[in-house]
Amino acid sequence: MSWKVIWEFVWVTAGVVLTALGLDMFLIPNKIAAGGVSGIATIIHYVTGSPVGLTMLALNVPLFIMGIYRLGLTFGFRSLYGTVSLSAAVDLFEVFAPVPTRDPLLAALFGGVMVGLGLGLVFRYRGTTGGTDLAAAVLRTYTGVNIGQLLFMVDATVVLAAGLVFNSWELALYALITIFVTAWMIDLVQEGISYTKAFYIFSDRAGVIASKVLHDLGRGATALKARGLFTGSDREVILTVVNRSEVGRLKEMVYQVDPGAFIIIADVREVLGEGFKEPEPGAGGI
Repeated sequence: MSWKVIWEFVWVTAGVVLTALGLDMFLIPNKIAAGGVSGIATIIHYVTGSPVGLTMLALNVPLFIMGIYRLGLTFGFRSLYGTVSLSAAVDLFEVFAPVPTRDPLLAALFGGVMVGLGLGLVFRYRGTTGGTDLAAAVLRTYTGVNIGQLLFMVDATVVLAAGLVFNSWELALYALITIFVTAWMIDLVQEGISYTKAFYIFSDRAGVIASKVLHDLGRGATALKARGLFTGSDREVILTVVNRSEVGRLKEMVYQVDPGAFIIIADVREVLGEGFKEPEPGAGGI
């Protein structure tokens, strides 16, 4: 086994631990069933008293069987490891994990942050915890519906079921907050905070602007061939990526050269390469 694979499993394990702690410290004790297999297991726990982790594992078994039948052995050992370890960690940490708050809003927010951070790490390092992601993939083979839509439908059904079982629509609303916070944190972990901006610069003096970007700003630039549909004239569009601190300087530089320039500035989630972020050891395929 290569060091790269070991590195990935270390981070997947860290993600599993954070996810389990988020469930045990915030969501499960406050009856917040925020969708997915963990939400179903939370409802069953309060109805029957069965351990949440064991219930999660039991719910995942038929999903794995269906997954093998419909999708083949494509999710492999990583899925098995993530699913079993999360189920075990939830029941293990439940014994000693503190419950910092009984305020459902705080629990929904902080639980969503911890679970989202944990799942974000799991997904970033190419792991999975089974659950509704796998269920949606299986259902798609029968229905052809978009996976995102299926995940939303499954989560919505779990939240509605929690509201009925716990006889509290407030808890259902708190669960919705957790779902949105979790999704936001997963995206944040996988894509990062936007500290960089992409500039698309449309100008008749593109060559002069590109020279200033290269030599005065010290950034790379790419000339894209374009044609104005209104004028029918060909021109070059300059594409460059800069740090947030360089945005004002670049705008001033462009308008000094060409006051009539047209600029589009877009957020960039992540930039890998020279002058920006170096690729992580676990990045890329095997």
